[in-house]
Amino acid sequence: MNDILVQVAIYLGAGLIAVPIAQRLGLGSVLGYLIAGIAIAPVLNWIGSDASSVQRFAEFGVVMMLFLVGLELQPSLLWRMRHRLFGLGGLQVLSTIAIATLLGLLLGLDWRVAIVVGMIISLSSTAIVLQTLAEKGWMRTDGGQASFSVLLFQDIAVIAMLALMPLLISPGTEMTHADGHGSSQLITQLPAWGQALATLGAVALVVVGGRYLTRPAFRILARTGLRELFSAGALVLVILITLLMGYVGLSAALGTFLAGVLLAESEYRHELVSDLEPFKGILLGVFFITVGAGIEFSLLIANPLFILGLTIAVVALKIVIFVVLAMMFGLRRRDRWMFALGLAQVGEFGFVLLGVASGSHMLPGALGQTLSLVVALSMLATPLLIVLFERVIAPRMSGAQPSDRAPDEIDESAPVIIVGMGRFGQIVQRLLVMTGHKPVVLDYAADHIEGMRKFGLQVYYGDAMRPDLLESAGIASARLLVIAIADMERSVELVRHVKNRHPGVKIIARARSREHVYQLRAAGADMPIRELFGSSLEAATQSLTTMGYARSVAEAHVSAFAKHDEESLQQLFDVWDAELSMFDNDAYIEKAKSRNLLLADLMAEDAADEELAEEIAADPDQNNT
Repeated sequence: MNDILVQVAIYLGAGLIAVPIAQRLGLGSVLGYLIAGIAIAPVLNWIGSDASSVQRFAEFGVVMMLFLVGLELQPSLLWRMRHRLFGLGGLQVLSTIAIATLLGLLLGLDWRVAIVVGMIISLSSTAIVLQTLAEKGWMRTDGGQASFSVLLFQDIAVIAMLALMPLLISPGTEMTHADGHGSSQLITQLPAWGQALATLGAVALVVVGGRYLTRPAFRILARTGLRELFSAGALVLVILITLLMGYVGLSAALGTFLAGVLLAESEYRHELVSDLEPFKGILLGVFFITVGAGIEFSLLIANPLFILGLTIAVVALKIVIFVVLAMMFGLRRRDRWMFALGLAQVGEFGFVLLGVASGSHMLPGALGQTLSLVVALSMLATPLLIVLFERVIAPRMSGAQPSDRAPDEIDESAPVIIVGMGRFGQIVQRLLVMTGHKPVVLDYAADHIEGMRKFGLQVYYGDAMRPDLLESAGIASARLLVIAIADMERSVELVRHVKNRHPGVKIIARARSREHVYQLRAAGADMPIRELFGSSLEAATQSLTTMGYARSVAEAHVSAFAKHDEESLQQLFDVWDAELSMFDNDAYIEKAKSRNLLLADLMAEDAADEELAEEIAADPDQNNT
């Protein structure tokens, strides 16, 4: 018992130290956990602890994560994602397997071994990528949605890969669990086709049970009013599916993912998410620590050039494939590189397939150990690739002029921070200064900043997407953040980032369109301001006065229109769907039509009131009737 407590204290303590430091440096929590694992590996050896034994337990965090992801995916959403899900995701998996298999054959591998290696390499890390997308606020960007579609297809494809494994094993060898342990006698005694049928049968059982049994069960638990029973029910569901999937040699994460999808439209979806989220976060962190602690540095030290070269080759191959597919599917340059660099690693399911292949003697021992090390190193490299994207690639594709200049040292703080000193930001800054509020202003266009400073304006050079720069500007104590940049994607990302870390800061954000307003609101912006709305209303007022309306009447019309439009914006936001264009969203179109008809009726009533007012003004005696 004491040994277990010591190990738990070491793992959690290492994470508590490493993760805050990594986040402070802008590296993300995943790299922090991996570094923590590397740091405690010598300690684990000293106390005789094996990271792989803890990793099997920590993989339960991946299981829970897939269950929670499934809960967020309603079948209707999956149908809307079908083009990228099966097109982009399918092409990625098939092309990666085909290219890797061909290269394996050229290197002299058996065709069965080459296919298994190709399947392993084709997968990316759902845990790392989803965690990174959530932390960086990239989930709703085009690159984030494409990444999610590919990860989702990969997770589904693992079912087919594990079902295919028995057919690739030579006759007479023993099939194993997905975690590498020997499976039950019943499954191992079945022929290859029987094992495949058993696998599909287990999936069918999860589908039927998830649709017809779990909802009534949770309904009964909910009636008790005891939250702990509901939490226990959620854990029991995940554990039962894990046992069932392990019995037939399937990945538990895939089974729970299917169950989550089937419960996505359940009335208890939100309770399940809130109950399991804390367990998932802790276990997932421990999983990443075990990955770091399990890296075989002795093998790396013995063959550094070969191992590092192989890792770089695998990552480079996947980047090339992802970039080509991103171009085929029309992703913009910035999203294209976010997509490619984020998914370039080999994922945690690679360990699952490695466990099955190694335990069934499909892979030679040396090859299995080498691939395991390559998988771990590729995962370790992912946060570094994300940093490369954030600090090198993204700034050069955001519309700002590239510059080798280092960010300015910010030696002041203020209750208000303004990001962007273009025409929009300048007006906000000047009015704040005139009323006695001196904001801290950040901008990334070096030439523009030098021009502003000639007029005596203090503007700091730097990318506001960098957490350390915002911290030095005083975001932790600021009351208001004004985002005045023109880049729509970056403004949405910045809103998400700030709201995730500093939810108490009010955010006013420049919006370039109605769609941009919805994206900013979904990200957490308190007050999205349409950049041309005010000036358009003034132009409309001038147009009406030119056509003969009195100024007061024109202003009344415009005021009524503005009030109605703001109300419409909120009501249309309620039916807006980030996955659909406004022109493809039937609910949005119908709501917009009804709001337009209501506006026409309001304007007709105003016109009738004005006509009556003119008649009364011409003949005051009418007012007595």
